[in-house]
Amino acid sequence: MSSRPRAVGPLVAVFTAGHLASYLLPTLVGRLSAGLGLNPAQAGAVGSALLLSSAITGFVLAGRVEGGGPRRPARIGLALATAGYGCAALAGTVPLVVLGAVIGGIGSGTATVVAVAGIAAGSDPHRGSSLGLLSVSATAGVLYLTLPHLGGGHRLPFLAIAFVALLVQPATGRLGRALPATAVTPAAGRLPHRRSGLVLAGGMLCWSMAQNALWGVSGRIGVVRAGLTEVTIGAVLAASLGAGLLGLAGAGLLGARLGRAVPIGLGTVVIAASIVLCSSARGLGSFATGEIVWNTLYPVVLTYLIGLAASLDARGRWAVFAGSASSVGVACGPMLGSVLSEAAGYQGMGLLLGAATLLIAAPFTAVALHIGGRPLVPGSVRRRGGAPTALLAATTGKPPGAVPRLGAPEQAVAELRVTALRRRRPARNAFRPAGPTNGTGQSNSYASTSDR
Repeated sequence: MSSRPRAVGPLVAVFTAGHLASYLLPTLVGRLSAGLGLNPAQAGAVGSALLLSSAITGFVLAGRVEGGGPRRPARIGLALATAGYGCAALAGTVPLVVLGAVIGGIGSGTATVVAVAGIAAGSDPHRGSSLGLLSVSATAGVLYLTLPHLGGGHRLPFLAIAFVALLVQPATGRLGRALPATAVTPAAGRLPHRRSGLVLAGGMLCWSMAQNALWGVSGRIGVVRAGLTEVTIGAVLAASLGAGLLGLAGAGLLGARLGRAVPIGLGTVVIAASIVLCSSARGLGSFATGEIVWNTLYPVVLTYLIGLAASLDARGRWAVFAGSASSVGVACGPMLGSVLSEAAGYQGMGLLLGAATLLIAAPFTAVALHIGGRPLVPGSVRRRGGAPTALLAATTGKPPGAVPRLGAPEQAVAELRVTALRRRRPARNAFRPAGPTNGTGQSNSYASTSDR
């Protein structure tokens, strides 16, 4: 039985519940600071504890959800998320809020492992990750538009995350065949592409840390530097997440036509410029422009990175490891953003984060080129060591799968040695040596056919 998921919908739902806390990080950090009397660094530390617990859970559970199937760990993770975030919402003291946030983070991490492993093991990881990011961006956008009108304090964001986890719980019943228990061969137990996987995981850790360092203090930048109200900031963040939905839709339509190196490398460079613009904003225009451009490209690059990690291992282990490394960066981001903003100011923080993001573009692009190769277009199938041979991609009458899809990575074609066939003469001439022709004008040697 194939281990590829047959239904993407349940995995997308679990993916949404697992990632929602990180998407609501700015409002969580801001409301913890205002509601519990914490300074920005302390509030960022609470957010980091939540996300770090989620990341550690991902590392621990990577590759361990196949044996018993995904249904049970998904249910346990969603239950922990509901209980943990619910307790954090109801608690009125800092230690209980931190405890609830950590338990909720463990639940989010468990749900994320199930979803990421299932999407990576699917036939189209890029499409699955795009749908997951679309879902979580849309959910977070709705909450950013709604929460500012329902009151302040830290209770509502935590309750919203817990409620979404509770709503997704019934979808786990459809995960029975998404990741069935399969007999894994001994060769499959070893991680392939270790060097590329480690470079990708380390890069995603630093990349996510830089992104979420700014994301964690975006609310503070809007209030302190741009002079905006919470309602206006919520509208800007919701609009930026909506722009992210459009970016993801465009990435889904583009697919692999340009490969992965171009979207990852060029997208990361533009993200670095957007970080600098947003952190140095002095009004609504520059703040909104930086946030919208940044959040348009961030999920696009992220979905190509997830697809790249998924291509390293059919079992989805590198996808889980890279995702967990990204979660560590997300966890450390709020603390890093708070520390840098206090030490260098928001503009200095943006310059440092932009430079770091720009440097990360190089190893990302190198791994994408090494693993993905050049994109495949009609007429560009290239034999190893030979000239390009023509490929009519639109030929009719071909069986499914005979012609690669437009934009698929270039595949090397193995050369086959063809030996010319020789036709034997009658037995009486079989052992006569080659020589000149006889009196009839016929050769005494074997008669051979020419290559056709």
